[in-house]
Amino acid sequence: MKQVLITGANRGIGLELARHYASNGWQVIGVCRQSSPELDAVAKQVVQGIDVTEEKSIETLVSAVAGELINLLINNAGLLQDEQLGSIDLDSIRSQMEINAYAPLRVTEALLPNMDAGGKVAFITSRMGSIADNDSGGRYGYRASKAALNAFGKSLAIDLKPKGIAVALLHPGYVKTRMVNFGGMISPEEAATGLAARIDGLTLDNTGSFWHSNGDALPW
Repeated sequence: MKQVLITGANRGIGLELARHYASNGWQVIGVCRQSSPELDAVAKQVVQGIDVTEEKSIETLVSAVAGELINLLINNAGLLQDEQLGSIDLDSIRSQMEINAYAPLRVTEALLPNMDAGGKVAFITSRMGSIADNDSGGRYGYRASKAALNAFGKSLAIDLKPKGIAVALLHPGYVKTRMVNFGGMISPEEAATGLAARIDGLTLDNTGSFWHSNGDALPW
């Protein structure tokens, strides 16, 4: 039975991905700060109390999944904040860099011993991390952190290819979640279905690709 580990799995897109994979026969390891009844209902294992920006939490996570084979790692946990030119909040930008970029790289590196050839790593990024696609400005921290995540993911795709592990950078779409005050265009269920389809189509031939959940290739 295949196994998937998902960060930020207690709600939103992470929860819907957990539900999707559980309903398709996968064993789910949900990682979060605080679990939810919905996650408890579908996960084989919940590792809660995890702050992906803290080294001690990563050590706790590694210990909790020791000996487990992870066929798919989905780095989903994220933070969206807004900064306006003229009142830039550098602490806000730092927080988004820590959570959106540094943490997924740290989690992936820490869990590589649990993965083998044929494994996959998916980063839930955003088209707002695309420099070519930026035609509206603003969101300095979020854009920069997702651009950094894309750069990390691309390098990981190159470095992990010889190990037989494929990597995808995935934009879920504008999803109705708490992160955007439920003002999105598609449901978390629709996003999860699209993301899972892209992950299913991920191979060593297209590793390092940047996709929209609907299948469109996105510019860097």
